[in-house]
Amino acid sequence: MNVNITAKKIQVPSDFKEYAQRKLTKLDRFFGAEGDAKITLSSTKDIVTLELTVKHNNLIFRSEQTAAEKNDALDSCIDRIIRQIRKNKTKIEKRLHSAAFADAFNDEVEEQPEFQVIKHKEFILRPMNIDEAILQMNMLGHHFFMFKNGETGDVNVVYRRDEGNYSVLQPLK
Repeated sequence: MNVNITAKKIQVPSDFKEYAQRKLTKLDRFFGAEGDAKITLSSTKDIVTLELTVKHNNLIFRSEQTAAEKNDALDSCIDRIIRQIRKNKTKIEKRLHSAAFADAFNDEVEEQPEFQVIKHKEFILRPMNIDEAILQMNMLGHHFFMFKNGETGDVNVVYRRDEGNYSVLQPLK
């Protein structure tokens, strides 16, 4: 698995890089050598926030954990990703290495009901800029808002992040 470690306002010791490589071998049974793992570390006061993103075959698994120690946060993130894979095993099994699941889980798999869509909504996308979309989302009291970007003409989604900031999702060209 390819591992890329990025740090914001923190130094990454070489022993953490080795620890991360060793721990991420747990995920090799699902992704093999083709998986790409990105670890982003940031620090505020005595707390470390670690974000782990694993990409393989157009699937993205992401986990974020805050802890006092980098190693503890990494262990929690890896466990979360394994739980995500187990929870959605039947849906992603076809896209990952099928043989990896045969030995990895045995009979530990939880039965998951199919997703039930309870509402379909259609609406007109009006062109607006990102600030207008955020204002509209806040006025509606929603956590996300889909709009047509007036500058690019693309359909974008703006959403409120857990820490209170905003992000925009836009398609690649």
